[in-house]
Amino acid sequence: QVQLVESGGGLVQPGGSLKLSCAASGRDIREYFMGWSRQAPGKEREFVAAIGWSGPGIYTDSVKGRFTISRDNAKNTVYLQMNSLKPEDTAVYYCNADIQYGILRAGGAGFWGQGSQVTVSS
Repeated sequence: QVQLVESGGGLVQPGGSLKLSCAASGRDIREYFMGWSRQAPGKEREFVAAIGWSGPGIYTDSVKGRFTISRDNAKNTVYLQMNSLKPEDTAVYYCNADIQYGILRAGGAGFWGQGSQVTVSS
């Protein structure tokens, strides 16, 4: 079992930045693909980014060039640096993990955090 706890969400103005963290416990995450997904009000949950043991990150088109996913395997932690935030980035952001990238990418990751709210508004 892998337990995931997100932190770092909040309210930010358009154009601002936030950094989300996801602390993993229970198992060494080095063997897992780690990812971030998000769910906006009234919309389905969508893939945002993923990273393997050593990167590089993989991103959905809408966040390329603005978001960066990274991981510190020694700290069992994954990060999502979000820059140039837009109102349409407003959502609950979920950290997730799975042994298989394809499953994670399709939204079926085996392990999920509780979510962290990100609100982009002036």
